[in-house]
Formats: sequence, structure tokens, C-alpha cells
Amino acid sequence: MFVKDVVVKNQVGLHARPATFFIQKANEFKSSIWVEKEERRVNGKSLLGVLSLGIISGTSIRIIADGVDEEQAVAGLVELVESEFAEEAR
Repeated sequence: MFVKDVVVKNQVGLHARPATFFIQKANEFKSSIWVEKEERRVNGKSLLGVLSLGIISGTSIRIIADGVDEEQAVAGLVELVESEFAEEAR
């Protein structure tokens, strides 16, 4: 299991389009992925799960992966969040 905390800094938080990009990235990996906010943990590959956390700008989240590519999964998702979802511009 690999875990890393990251702060969501983009203006709208992890809603709608940014959440979709997060899910798409998460689904590139074989590992199981979870997102935690405070005491709630949801499937990081589930759009409804991620949206249900109500993650706004400035919120610290924990990204957890467990599986064959867990370190790459966490690193890739943290990079996406830290880039403020730069893929939105694509």
C-alpha cells in the first residue's frame, strides 16, 4: 500500500471536470485506488464517490493505492492534483 497527502489548489476543487480527469487517470492503473477526506474513504475510480466527498479548493486529501503499480498510481494522481488539473486545458 502506498499513501500520499496532497492539497487541492485549483479554483473549483475536485468537482465535475477535474473529478472526471482524476477518474480517467486513476483508471489507467491496475491498483485499487482510494481517496480520503477527513474520515471518509471512497473508491478513487468512482466519479460519484469522488464527487460525494465535496472536495473544495484548499482541502487536503489522501490518495491511497494498493497493487502492482501503486507507487506510480499515487505519483501520477498527486502530479495531476498539483498541476491544478492542467489536463483541463487540453
